[in-house]
Amino acid sequence: MIGPVYVVTDPDAPLAVRDQAMAAARGGAWAVQIRDKVSADAEVARLAEALIETLVPLGVRVFVNDRVEVARATGADLHIGQGDGDPLRARDRIAPDALLGLSVETVAQCGRIPDGVDYIGAGPFRATPTKPDAAAPIGAAGLARIIAAAPVPTIAIGGLTLRDIATLKQAGASGMAVVSAVTRVPNPEAATRALVDAWRTA
Repeated sequence: MIGPVYVVTDPDAPLAVRDQAMAAARGGAWAVQIRDKVSADAEVARLAEALIETLVPLGVRVFVNDRVEVARATGADLHIGQGDGDPLRARDRIAPDALLGLSVETVAQCGRIPDGVDYIGAGPFRATPTKPDAAAPIGAAGLARIIAAAPVPTIAIGGLTLRDIATLKQAGASGMAVVSAVTRVPNPEAATRALVDAWRTA
C-alpha cells in the first residue's frame, strides 16, 4: 500500500500544481498530495477530480490535505494534521476505500492514533521553508522513536533529500514525503525517479 516516494504539491512553486503532480507520477511516486491552504474548496475539488481521472488508472493515489469535504465529494484520499479535527469523523466522511493519513510530531501522539488511520506522516525531520508553522524538527532519533511507537506505517517528512534515504530506512520508515526536492527543481520527473531508485537500492 505504501510506496517509497510521496510528493506533496506546492502552489507557490514555479511549475503549476497539475504539472507537478504529473511529473511526480511519471517519475514513480506512489502518491501525490494536493496541499493548498488558500484556494476555495471548489477549485481544489476540480483539480483533485482531474488528477484522479488521470493518475488513479496509472496506480498513483491522489490525496487532498485537510479538506475532508473535498475528499468526500471527489473520492480522493485524505491527509489531516493534529489540528484538523477528529480522525474518526474524517474516516466516516470519506470513501470506504480511501486512505487516511495523519500527521504526527511526538511519541505521545502515537498513543492516540485511532483505528481507520492507514499511515502517519512523521516530522518534520528538519526545518523546512514550505511549512513555516511546523513543529520543532524531530531528527533521526525522534523519527525512530515515533516509528517504534506507531501502530501503522510511517512516512517521514520535512526537508528530506536523497542524502537522507539510508537514515530513514534505518529508522524503519516505510517511505518519504517530499515537497521542494521535487517541486522546486528543474526536472521534477527526474528528481522523483532518482528518489525512487535510491530508496529501492539503499
